[in-house]
Order: sequence, then structure tokens, then C-alpha cells
Amino acid sequence: MQRYFMNLSYLGRNFHGWQRQPNAPSVQEALENALSTVLRAPVPIVGAGRTDAGVNATTMIAHFDLPAAAADTSRLIRAVNSIVGPEIAVRWIREVHPEAHARFDATSRTYHYYAHTGRNPFSGGLSWDAPENLDFGAMNEAAKLLLATSDFTSFAKLHTDAKTNICKVTRAEWRAPYPGERVPGAATWIFEITADRFLRNMVRAVVGTLVDVGRGKLTTGGFKEIINSRDRCAAGTSMPGTPLFLHRITYPYITE
Repeated sequence: MQRYFMNLSYLGRNFHGWQRQPNAPSVQEALENALSTVLRAPVPIVGAGRTDAGVNATTMIAHFDLPAAAADTSRLIRAVNSIVGPEIAVRWIREVHPEAHARFDATSRTYHYYAHTGRNPFSGGLSWDAPENLDFGAMNEAAKLLLATSDFTSFAKLHTDAKTNICKVTRAEWRAPYPGERVPGAATWIFEITADRFLRNMVRAVVGTLVDVGRGKLTTGGFKEIINSRDRCAAGTSMPGTPLFLHRITYPYITE
């Protein structure tokens, strides 16, 4: 068997997340159906993670196996892209070693949550309409605490199959777009967070709690107390999914 990595992006608003669902459309299902149609055989794929309903990916990595090496991956990419529809785009497909794993070999994942201040009809829902008086400085002070946190139970969706809520966050910061950086919609702020792994709903819960700090409803000390409580009910409201993007995934044996 020959293993391949696939790099793709997708707009998530019409999908019920990445993972195949019994009664709802998913990105995984759309890709598996397209690959199976082109290759005339079932082709299961494994993604680097599971994005929730409505969440997007600038970059997602998935792997799949074929009984023999593909004769022309460029042709395979074109064929898959012609079937999956306009909301999914496969960028490259590469041969990798047989034990390579899209999920378990990833060393870090980065998410972006996009926001803008001032009402803007051109955001398309891909950027959150933030209050103009939101204190991003205070939110960044609170976000620094995430770098010293290991247990993210307070920001984890309840009753999931996760075996541990331990994560290592290496970056958590609200920032303006860099010069020339492409951002969706009308975004003027980006919450960028990088970790070795993420829990289900974690980023949206973190952002919602930081927004409480920015609104003045919560102090940095209160944010720390929420972390230490290990109680999801103590944290803020989960933010909408459509401004959230899985932005980057790193591997020790892949360079872009």
C-alpha cells in the first residue's frame, strides 16, 4: 500500500464539521466520495483533526492509502476538485512513508479567529462583528495565562471521547493582520493560537471567555480562576464557528 498526504482547504458553513456524520454533510464524506468515484474503489481518509460545524480550514491535512502508486497526482487533484464542489479545494497530494499519520504525527496546529470592529456588511459571517470598545490589550494580558496552562477542562466540550484535557499552548495572541496578509471578510483583528492539540470547542470557548475580559465583565484574575476551576460552566459562551479557521498544521517531515 502507498500512503499519501492531501493538503486542502474548505469553507465550512454548509458542512456539519470535518468528520463523517450519519445524517448530515461533512467534509470527510465529500472527499471520500470524490476519491472513490475517481479511483473506482472505496478510499477512507484520516484527517489531522476534527473541525466543528461551520468551522473552516485554510489548511487541513489528511491521509489515505492506495494499493499502488498513483500514476499522476496532478490529474488526481484536478479530478477530485471537479467533483467535491466549490467549497473544498485540494492543493496538493504527496507520497509519504507508509507509517506517516496525518493526525498523530502533527507537532502543532494553529487556529485563527477573525474579528472586526465597526459594522461591515462585507464580512460574510467569516469575521465576528466585535464591539468597538472591546479592550484587546486586556484580552492579550489574559491570553498570556494560556501559555502557562496545561489542563484546559474549563474550555472543553463536555461528554466527549477525549482521553485527556491536557494541551500545550505555545502562542495565544490578538493581533492586527500583517502587511499583505490575506484575511477573510472584513477582519481587522486575528486571535492566533497554536498548540500541540486542541479539544473539541476549545478555541471558541477560549475566545468567548477572552471577550468577557475585553468587555470588562471579567478581570485577568477572574480569567485565571476560571482556568483553575476546571469547570466548563464557569467559562464564557462559545463563539460562532464561521469566523474560526484551522490555519496551519506542522509535521517533522513536511515543509511547504
